[in-house]
Amino acid sequence: MKVQVNTDHNIQGDERVQEYVEHVVADTLSRFADQLTRVVVHIGDEHAGEAGEHDMRCMMEARLAGRRPTAVTHHAATVRDAINGAADKIERVLEKEIGKLGR
Repeated sequence: MKVQVNTDHNIQGDERVQEYVEHVVADTLSRFADQLTRVVVHIGDEHAGEAGEHDMRCMMEARLAGRRPTAVTHHAATVRDAINGAADKIERVLEKEIGKLGR
């Protein structure tokens, strides 16, 4: 499973962010790893650095082999909380989707 991380110009997408996202995705979605080809993560600050609640956004798109991509979005006060929230959401969605497939 490949993990691709994209950030907007308001978020510093350094190695620490990449490693954190890879760790969270691997930990949360490990049981689906043989069925996932790629997870694409987009992180952004919706209010461009202005103070505000829940202005960090994380969109996660999981690509199951042979299926259309599945995406979720989570807003939070911090980048880490946005990443963790999106990972929890995508895990629940994949559980339902894979359950429907009977895998």
